[in-house]
Amino acid sequence: MKCLKTWCALTATFATMSLLAGQVQAKPIVYPSKGQSPQQQQKDEGECYVWAKNSTGIDPAAVAAAPSPTPQTGPAVGGGERAQGAVRGAVVGGIIDGGDGAGKGAAIGVLAGGIRARNNQKAQNAQAQQQADAQKQGAMNTFYRAQGACLEGRGYTIK
Repeated sequence: MKCLKTWCALTATFATMSLLAGQVQAKPIVYPSKGQSPQQQQKDEGECYVWAKNSTGIDPAAVAAAPSPTPQTGPAVGGGERAQGAVRGAVVGGIIDGGDGAGKGAAIGVLAGGIRARNNQKAQNAQAQQQADAQKQGAMNTFYRAQGACLEGRGYTIK
């Protein structure tokens, strides 16, 4: 069975997201296991935030503010996939039509080819967005692990 580009890309993306879903780490919950006061905990969390930021090179504020990938649209994207799809569709439609339908098959092929190219572009845009989201989540996981290690070293329980 031949794999369509769009279907394969979406399947691979969902498989990757499923694997990453098990690795997603939320902001750690901090418990003062050695009786630290709320003021001490706030001070320690602030210091560990700075330490984690400096140690990992990850600034959570910058990660959150990072722009999403710009969706690619229009006929010039990637060398004109829509135009190429329309031409391929016209050729196939013309062959199927056999010349008896006064170009109706070619016209239908143009439309179908253009729609297919547009759908492929939408799938590529969705995949780019999912990859960007996974990169952001990976960076935040690294930051939270570092922050949690710092807080554990100061006598807090992290969950």
